[in-house]
Amino acid sequence: MSFLWALPAVRPLAAPADDGPGNPWFSWHYIHDNAGALRSALLYHAGLTGRAVIVALVVALPLAIVAYWIKPLTGPILALSGFLYTIPSLALLSVLAPVVGTTTDLTVLIALVLYALLVLVRNALNGLTQVPAEVKDAALGMGYGRFGRLWHVELPLALPSIVTGIRLATVSTVALVTVGALIGKGGLGELILGGFRNNFYKAEILTGTILTVALALVLDLILAGIGRVLTPWARRRAS
Repeated sequence: MSFLWALPAVRPLAAPADDGPGNPWFSWHYIHDNAGALRSALLYHAGLTGRAVIVALVVALPLAIVAYWIKPLTGPILALSGFLYTIPSLALLSVLAPVVGTTTDLTVLIALVLYALLVLVRNALNGLTQVPAEVKDAALGMGYGRFGRLWHVELPLALPSIVTGIRLATVSTVALVTVGALIGKGGLGELILGGFRNNFYKAEILTGTILTVALALVLDLILAGIGRVLTPWARRRAS
């Protein structure tokens, strides 16, 4: 029997309304009555997204460096991360949940990390490979070894591409967290799923959807700002 059958139904945040005039798509009354629960779901969603992207970056960046230094490993590393990305999220949770368990968010965290690897590895690798050869030669002439050149020259020049990968991974992770509602670890996704289970409670569904989109936009803008601060030379070159 699938573990999904044993999951408890998502508890509604407020009493459902019947379909029609009493069941609006948006309700300030619903938001006011459930402000605490909405805030908790939003913070959980943002926290899980942040942890997943950070762990994925810690794994992806060394993989990209290995693929950059050892050319025969480039294909296998990209192929493996691409294969993990193609696994349907429901299937992956169905495999991970019985092994890892559903009492913590580790199951969803593992799935999110695996999905973020492809974008992060590919963008980091693209940034490293686009460093001009003459810049590498100049760094070599200045006495930099492989690690010194990587840290002082190649990674800084690859930073715009790396930041772009982080932004893409973050936005996609915000969306994927909602799937965790299937095992009760979906943050704002639990509002969306709970609204469907709760007699198609429109206000709950739309509120969860709006907050999810808003979270993705805010995080993307924050990361874009951080990227501009960290790469002032890219702005000067664009102008």
